[in-house]
Amino acid sequence: MKTNIVQNITDFSGTILIPVYETYSKSIVPIVYNGLEISSKVFFGKKDTYYLVEKNNNTYIFIGLGKEIDYKSLKTAFRRISSKHKDNFSSNVALVVLEQFTEDQVEAMVSGLLLGTYNLGHFKSDKIEHPFLDPDFILNLVSEKDYLAIAKKGIKIAKAQLATYNLVDLPPNTVTPKYLANWAKETGVKYGFEVEILGYEASKIAGLGAFLAVGKGSENEPQFIIINYTPVVELKQLKHVGLVGKGITFDTGGLNIKTAGMVHMKCDMAGGGAVLGAMQLIADLQLPVKVTAIVPCAENSVDAKSFLPSDVIHSYSGHSIEIIDTDAEGRLVLADGLSYLIKNYKPEYIVDIATLTGSSVGTFGYECGALFTNNAEMAKKLQESGDAIGERLWPLPLWDAYKSDIESDIADVKNYSGKPVAGAISAAKFLEYFTQEHKAWAHLDVAGVAFGDDEFAKSKHATAYGVHLLTKFIENL
Repeated sequence: MKTNIVQNITDFSGTILIPVYETYSKSIVPIVYNGLEISSKVFFGKKDTYYLVEKNNNTYIFIGLGKEIDYKSLKTAFRRISSKHKDNFSSNVALVVLEQFTEDQVEAMVSGLLLGTYNLGHFKSDKIEHPFLDPDFILNLVSEKDYLAIAKKGIKIAKAQLATYNLVDLPPNTVTPKYLANWAKETGVKYGFEVEILGYEASKIAGLGAFLAVGKGSENEPQFIIINYTPVVELKQLKHVGLVGKGITFDTGGLNIKTAGMVHMKCDMAGGGAVLGAMQLIADLQLPVKVTAIVPCAENSVDAKSFLPSDVIHSYSGHSIEIIDTDAEGRLVLADGLSYLIKNYKPEYIVDIATLTGSSVGTFGYECGALFTNNAEMAKKLQESGDAIGERLWPLPLWDAYKSDIESDIADVKNYSGKPVAGAISAAKFLEYFTQEHKAWAHLDVAGVAFGDDEFAKSKHATAYGVHLLTKFIENL
């Protein structure tokens, strides 16, 4: 999608998108635009409504915004129009930018339009491409202000989120650990970041014991992805951020096999997908921050070689771990990811993100991710970044009172409390154990928001939660 600025649409011919704030429904004042009059009895800008009319060789689509609208709702409204009404789009599209719109609102609209091109039917034989994906397609912004830079940013955000949609939604016989490793390498070449991959042998030499234990039962070799991004522009004081994302490409639960169904467990790498998408976006935006990301990728399968409940394994940090439940595998790969990041790269800030526990879903449902950190400044910045774009977070405690949940008689620590309560908290306490008391670490448990149901498909699918959140957090540092 390319963008262009036009001052007016006097000689325009094509599809015209006009956002409309709500007027009182009983008002007799019509909506007037470019010679068109629409009675308020027919359309008055109510949120989530639209009105379509053909006139003078143009298709006008009026989009209701309600009396006020937030970033996420605005983005969704334009994704809806793009996704569900693509047959009404010509090859020439104009988007009217209202005078009162902020730059963030322009970003949200453009980003939403591009997100509307996503089609979950990856393997359908009759898949039809969206007109916006035509290489020659141009979106014209009708405005006296120059919003080109903002529109391009909105496109970059959407492209990174679309990439994450693909990674999370594609089936597990496509998205294997090796697939993610190759994706990272190819994307690094395209966008400008360095990628190192540790396969099985290299991971064994490195001592990534907890990571390797999880993938023992799979024929797909685990891949430990290390990404380094350094901005082209040289700065005297370059902040350094570390990201870690859980990359479990399919989770059967291991020998503690999931009994409640596992059809959506291809999405258990959504935290890793968010980190990979964020790295694409960070590099694409050329943010003036150094970022090191680690995505430990493995498949938790059932086999004679699978690790066992009651095993004691040795992590990269040197600490021993008693395995209570093989379905608590995500925290094991994250533990080695965190330890490796801290020892070898020493970032100032660390954020890990994972679809880690059903407990976080039980607490928050599908409205927000669970935030764990003892750093008040990080908590504030992460929440503010999330609130601004509709990727919300809410804190849960890391009190030492929960430390007993991970204490083991036989090893340094155990991977599961065995209790039916405080599951998200005890998982976070486990991860905290491997952070070496880092002063600026945050853990995001996004099991309830990384994939789910919405109006854009019949089955659960990716939300790309975390891609924009992580990027905005880093951007705001």
